[in-house]
Amino acid sequence: MDNTQAVMERALGTLSHEVLDILTKMSVVCDYKAGSIIVREGDIEPIFYIIQDGRVAFTKKMVDGEQFLGVKTRGEFFGELGVLDHAPRAATVHAISDCKLIQIHEDTLENVLELSPSIARAIMRGIIRSVRDTDQITIAELQLKNNELARTLENLRAAQAELLLRERLKRDLEIAAIVHKNILPTFLPTVPGFEFASLARPAREIGGDLYDVMQIGEEHIGVVMADASGKSVQAAMYMAVVRALFLSESRLTVSPSEVAHRVHDLLLKVSTTADMFVTAFYATINYKTRYMRFIRGGHDRPVYYEAATDKIKLLDVQGRFLGLLPNLFVNEDSLTFGINDILVCYSDGVTDAVNPSGEMYGLERLRKIVEEYHHHTAKEMKNFIIEDIDRFRADQEQPDDLTLLVLKAI
Repeated sequence: MDNTQAVMERALGTLSHEVLDILTKMSVVCDYKAGSIIVREGDIEPIFYIIQDGRVAFTKKMVDGEQFLGVKTRGEFFGELGVLDHAPRAATVHAISDCKLIQIHEDTLENVLELSPSIARAIMRGIIRSVRDTDQITIAELQLKNNELARTLENLRAAQAELLLRERLKRDLEIAAIVHKNILPTFLPTVPGFEFASLARPAREIGGDLYDVMQIGEEHIGVVMADASGKSVQAAMYMAVVRALFLSESRLTVSPSEVAHRVHDLLLKVSTTADMFVTAFYATINYKTRYMRFIRGGHDRPVYYEAATDKIKLLDVQGRFLGLLPNLFVNEDSLTFGINDILVCYSDGVTDAVNPSGEMYGLERLRKIVEEYHHHTAKEMKNFIIEDIDRFRADQEQPDDLTLLVLKAI
């Protein structure tokens, strides 16, 4: 293994030959002289950096001058947040020795993220470390200033603390919104014999909903609807990892229970907190035979309309949420779509919508809408459901992310 590949694996973890080949071919190695500036604060550039040789320092402009943030060296990376949220660089990066840097364009990074969950895990850990280091520096700086100004500027300190908190919360929500938007599909595939319609409408505070329809081989698609615990950046980043894992593991088997166990086991390995988990409905459909296998890992029960009997039923297969407790338990069930059968998957933002009197929208109202408008297209069905929820809520705030995925056999 050459030096460049060795450094990539040191930074990003063990990589497959396919991923290594993509990174080796698509990355560029550049030299920087000691004292040169690699990245300027405020610039926008779609580049992710891995340090092959040398040391770099990070500084940030503050009110009273430039603040030193830290140093990174061989086998470490930087620039991940600028690539993920397309925001201006948050700091200036200086070469404090002669450096050799591996540069990876965001398009290449997005490509290998879908192929390799280990890269997603490594980048997530890097972000968490950077946030913690920055927090420590910020806290130390604020403590020093507070000690110096405590007697004369008590009121100003309180105002500054409140402003910092608000700005940080605002930025967290902005990043979470960007990450959440980027993990949702920009379009759903065209599949013979099926219609799809979807909507993801975030609440005022970002949660972590996910839906997707994924092509699996030549005859199958995977359908996932999931909801991560927590809010803001943590939930959005966690769900980005969840999506990468489902995309990766769904290529290995058409068994939903096997995919769920694989995703669960990997989440247990990458989770950095004791309270993060994800509920999920996951199904695979052979669109030639219309045969669907599915699991429900603690998620809301999908609504299924069976045209042949004109009946509504709930897919109530038993299972536990993924990513928190060992020994995952999920049952796998199956059914075969008939012509005009409908599957409605949703997050709890649908059933938990509240009207001005405090009453929840609930599952029964959703069932009635599906039953009443079953003869319409998937897109029309989706619109009817959203319009009914909005009429019910009136002017009440949306309490949680509202996510909806409608499938209809045609």
